[in-house]
Amino acid sequence: MECTVSWTGAAGTRSGMGFLAETASGHTLVMDGAPDAAKPENGGQNLAPRPMETLLAGAGGCTAYDVVLILKRGRHDVRSCSCKLSAQRAETDPKVFTAIHLHFSVSGKGIPQAALERAIAMSHDKYCSATIMLGKTAAITTSFELSEA
Repeated sequence: MECTVSWTGAAGTRSGMGFLAETASGHTLVMDGAPDAAKPENGGQNLAPRPMETLLAGAGGCTAYDVVLILKRGRHDVRSCSCKLSAQRAETDPKVFTAIHLHFSVSGKGIPQAALERAIAMSHDKYCSATIMLGKTAAITTSFELSEA
């Protein structure tokens, strides 16, 4: 897997903290830093997600992908799945994630609660490389709600 991340500055200038990621699969992702009132030249312009927000979103996408795939492979009629993530970071550098909570909202036709619990556990324990990697510094917890579609 490869990715090239290039500093873009702010709106074509060479100030600010904007970045463009180009993935090997041919997609692009824009990121920006947080504004810095004390040193505006060192801050972003809030034009895109922060890199750490992007990392958190990637973890959510990775685990939600697993949950849907595991349920579908179990022949369950999944209609929707979302994962809301909330995280805390260390106070000092490196400001790694120290706690992440994943809340899954899943709907479908006749999905047993045990099947959803199993899918989340399998993602958490075996398949989701992103959350397993982040679990090296963060305590990861999960919860879910299951509704009939």
